[in-house]
Amino acid sequence: MIRFIPAEDVLPIRKEVLRKNALTLDECRFSTDIIDGAFHLGYFDNGQLACIASFHPQTYGEYKGIAYQLRGMATLEEHRGKGLGNQLVNFAIVYLRGQKVNYLWCNARAKAIPFYQNVGFEVISDEFELHGIGPHRVLYLKIK
Repeated sequence: MIRFIPAEDVLPIRKEVLRKNALTLDECRFSTDIIDGAFHLGYFDNGQLACIASFHPQTYGEYKGIAYQLRGMATLEEHRGKGLGNQLVNFAIVYLRGQKVNYLWCNARAKAIPFYQNVGFEVISDEFELHGIGPHRVLYLKIK
């Protein structure tokens, strides 16, 4: 089951999956977590929060229209390979389409690029390094 969740609820999974428990919960916050229009989704598998993603209004480069950035997507190890992330992103796309959003974009870790491409995103940048995290590329998805 997918639900809108408070920003606070995404922090433990961000800490475990995205930061390998190297940061405190507070250090796993994004400045965009609580801006107007931001929302967070959680996929609950048998009552356990298993997959998360955060979304906030943000344009990218010279792309025009209403845009959102996807950040902090993560699935607990024991829940991977079940299609939870795919369902979560597709839920967000339907929601954002209803909000008249033109496109969604993200900075994707190199190893996650195939996941995003399978959902329909396209790579729009060269590879770049995010300090302490690793190689990334920008991906784009036209919504409307």
